[in-house]
Amino acid sequence: MDMSVKIAGVEWKNPVTVASGTFGSGEEFSEFVDLNRLGAVTTKGVANVPWPGNPTPRVAEVYGGMMNAIGLQNPGIDLFCKRDIPYLKKFDTKIIVNVCGHAPEEYLEVVERLADEPIDMMEINISCPNVNAGFLAFGQDAKHVEELTGQIKKIAKQPIIMKLTPNVTDITEIAKATEAGGADAVSLINTLTGMKIDINRKTFAVANKTGGVSGPIVKPIAVRMVYQVAQAVNIPIIGMGGISCAEDAIEFLLAGASAVSVGTANFHDPAVTLKVIDGIEAYMKKNGFETVKDMVGIVK
Repeated sequence: MDMSVKIAGVEWKNPVTVASGTFGSGEEFSEFVDLNRLGAVTTKGVANVPWPGNPTPRVAEVYGGMMNAIGLQNPGIDLFCKRDIPYLKKFDTKIIVNVCGHAPEEYLEVVERLADEPIDMMEINISCPNVNAGFLAFGQDAKHVEELTGQIKKIAKQPIIMKLTPNVTDITEIAKATEAGGADAVSLINTLTGMKIDINRKTFAVANKTGGVSGPIVKPIAVRMVYQVAQAVNIPIIGMGGISCAEDAIEFLLAGASAVSVGTANFHDPAVTLKVIDGIEAYMKKNGFETVKDMVGIVK
């Protein structure tokens, strides 16, 4: 039985990675999780310069999940290349670097900087607010998505995964735009925009007023979107959104994802990814699947 998957020509030993922003760059989880066992490690988002992030409080618990408005705090690409990539190179896992920016030139600067770094793939976070479009997220406008994807593909040396925001009317339209722009894969979903009010303090639970909702509560929406996108494009999909056990991950695979990403669940069980990997393997044995690919998208 073969657990490996190929995403845009890159072979992962199994179909499980971690969602950007929930795992740091691996080091803080390494005492709980053997990183060698993961198909890939997806890093926290990195920008061309350090970002301080949003004011606090930045995280709130919500029914069935959490809400965060961290604001993509990160150390910037220079420190990242010096510190985080060498650390991850010690492990036998694929390295996916998540890239963020406020304007196309910021993304392009990071992509160019990563061209000669020993990483395997890049995931482009197009849920960032686009300063040129009145802070509407890049990923909410198909034309911007196609343009940005095309610009990145011109200079990128590694395969590009475009990470889709669910905060749109029709996710398939955005997915098709990434494919038209030349994306090698898509990942979805990013967080859903939500709000929580603290009735005792009579104010917003996070300083940003709104935050990204993640965790089990978003899973049915994520599965539906992955299924829709799988019908609309011919590039591989990395499915995510509320995966907290192997059964959840298998739902995404059956819906059409070629691989899965575990995010919020890492916070309450740092070893959850290993349980997901073992559970997928057990399911394959029980159901007679020789390869992961054999079960991808079989629910039509």
